[in-house]
Amino acid sequence: MDYNNLSATNLIATIAGDSQALALMERYGSLTAIARADERELTELPGVGTATAAKLKSALGLAVKLSEESLPESPLLDTPERVADLMREEMRVQHVETLFVLLLNTRRRLIQKVKISQGSIDTLLVHPREVFRAAIVHNAAAICVVHNHPSGSATASSADISVTRDLIRAGQLLKIEVVDHIIMGLRTAETPKDFSSLRELGYFYS
Repeated sequence: MDYNNLSATNLIATIAGDSQALALMERYGSLTAIARADERELTELPGVGTATAAKLKSALGLAVKLSEESLPESPLLDTPERVADLMREEMRVQHVETLFVLLLNTRRRLIQKVKISQGSIDTLLVHPREVFRAAIVHNAAAICVVHNHPSGSATASSADISVTRDLIRAGQLLKIEVVDHIIMGLRTAETPKDFSSLRELGYFYS
């Protein structure tokens, strides 16, 4: 079977069954929305048991990993656009606010990507020590902080700005530069850019 030419509904049917696939796509409308749903929510649909929900989440997780394998080794992350390209697939399946720190070497190449915390739909609490712990362990010269807004808007909140300034101050003390804080959202007709850079917006300057 040529899986590359199957529709999203047909691919889901190979895992969950035909009627379940139709019900899933009717309820959620897209693979992204299904990926954002947790397993318990998926099992609310008739015929979608715990095992099937787990298989669906696993298959969608593999899709994210597949997209990562197409990236060159140790990608250069010296612009907000490159950071957004790296994180887009992973962030769009998160149904709550999730914060990652990208550990960078002196040439702004990725050392490691680390998930720091998850919050609620619109709240994310993070302490600088959690952000910098991995950077210290891996001897990173710099970090870039990335988190998502599940609402779709990439506009920085007052809390986002406050956290960013706390991180900048902590980084100055530790001699680890915070190069940017990227907020990932969704593209719309009104906002074709699906991310914002707090550095570009001027929040890294006094």
